[in-house]
Amino acid sequence: MSTRTIEMEDMEQNQLSGHSLDGMLIRVALSSDGAQVQFGRQLVKGFSDSQFQNKTTPTTPVPNHQHINCSHHQLSPEERRLLNSIAWPETPRLPVPISLNTTSDSAHSTFTILPVRTGGQWHVGDELEALIQIGDFQGRPKQFGGDLVIARLHDRTLLAGVAGRVVDHLNGSYTAVFPLLWEGRAQVEVMLVHPSEAISVLHRLTMEQPNRLSYFSLFRSGSVSETVACNECLLPTQPLCNYTDLHTGEPWFCYKPKNLSCDTRITHFRGSPKHNLMAKEETLFQRGVNMKVFIQSSGFSNVTVLPKEKGQPEVKSSTVKPEPAGYYYQGAWQALGGTTVRQFNNASAISQCLTDKVVHMYGDSTIRQWFDYLNSVLPDLKEFNLHSVKKTGPFMSVDMARNILVKYRPHAPPLSWTTIPANELHYIANELDGIFGGSRTVVVLSVWAHFGSYPIEVYIRRLQSIRRAVLRLLDRAPDTLVVIRTANLRALTLGIALTNSDWYSLQRDRALRAVFKGLNVHLVDAWDMVLAHYLSHEIHPRPPIIKNMVDVLLSYICPQKKA
Repeated sequence: MSTRTIEMEDMEQNQLSGHSLDGMLIRVALSSDGAQVQFGRQLVKGFSDSQFQNKTTPTTPVPNHQHINCSHHQLSPEERRLLNSIAWPETPRLPVPISLNTTSDSAHSTFTILPVRTGGQWHVGDELEALIQIGDFQGRPKQFGGDLVIARLHDRTLLAGVAGRVVDHLNGSYTAVFPLLWEGRAQVEVMLVHPSEAISVLHRLTMEQPNRLSYFSLFRSGSVSETVACNECLLPTQPLCNYTDLHTGEPWFCYKPKNLSCDTRITHFRGSPKHNLMAKEETLFQRGVNMKVFIQSSGFSNVTVLPKEKGQPEVKSSTVKPEPAGYYYQGAWQALGGTTVRQFNNASAISQCLTDKVVHMYGDSTIRQWFDYLNSVLPDLKEFNLHSVKKTGPFMSVDMARNILVKYRPHAPPLSWTTIPANELHYIANELDGIFGGSRTVVVLSVWAHFGSYPIEVYIRRLQSIRRAVLRLLDRAPDTLVVIRTANLRALTLGIALTNSDWYSLQRDRALRAVFKGLNVHLVDAWDMVLAHYLSHEIHPRPPIIKNMVDVLLSYICPQKKA
């Protein structure tokens, strides 16, 4: 029996309809007669062109001797460069079984605010540095890096805060750098999110168990129904239904129901996660011990920042330029560079900004929060009842008098929600291709929260698919406004950390910025906006943070007029 290999360049993950097949890598080995086959930039042998022009999803069962390789080893040069740019420091191999004694311990770690190099005091415009030293549970200094450490400078009285830039020196020490942006008191906070040993576990789980989050679909025809497992890649233990999107090339499969055809698929939903941890690996993810715990200062943690003095040189860090996206002052987000953030504090100001606009929101529930926020603060924006599933959508709201239309639609799998109709699983790239665009069109995207359990390559290729669609949109309608919300920190438990850790989110945040760098798109930096705020980290940030995020969005739509 000969083997036929199919390589889809720039494919990724998901379900129906489509566009070009140039861009990702999925590999399928079919045990059947025929020569090697490659999808994408080259003509496909053994397949007619009409198969790839058809915009409907093929629902023919795949033979049960099919093997799907999800290792994603073959990367384009562009993907390899991107992966190298976000690579995490390598750490020593974990011992088996694990002992906490040699792992990072916040209780034996400290940070020290470094004195002003000139021997003077801090002033607005200076940059403050804090040296962080990580120790293990036996009190010995760590000799290598790779921990996830975050830092912020804040003052609760002033409702002020800014994210710090943390540099890993790869020897157990880190430097956090903060710009000094307001007068008065400022307190340094440093947090150990994960020890390097925990990140090694997270990386291994993603490589070895990309399907540890299970998904299912209900199939039904008449009185007959079956529920089967689905995912981007499934073990070839039985025939498969192939729901690969023909435009984007995003792969998605379900096991074929025993008594129903592939085209009787009704719903998509997530099952319970399954984590195969090695002995004692769970001890690396203990709240209050080594996960999301503060590191104490070896001396003082507060500084007093004086007004900027005329003619006095600013004290800058020699380690790194901090470059935060902005900071809070008196509870309001102030951007550092780019568009000035306006405060839209009443319904009249928001409605005036959105008049004659169509706002398309696509993505996960972190962007649905923005849709819900606008509905809650605009009394004349009325939600049109589409009889959609409550948490998933799609949703649409209209202000007829002001000609405002706001729409929200979730992205296609992976999607970790309760239940969503299968025919509502739309790929963002396909949706963007259906938008004409123009100066009255706003597109808002947020795609990150459901990709944590998959290899980063899967996420990158989804972004590349969206990026190409954004380029097509901006090519036909250059004055279309495209805004992208980045990832953010969240509260962690053991279960959440193993599938949606802040480390996973950070890696996807960095990938998103790299993929869309240089395009005419605008970012709402949710990472910095959550990190800098005094409120706790949550997957769905609380209303004060959402209000500031929407203010940034509205400031892009209605920028401050130049004097």
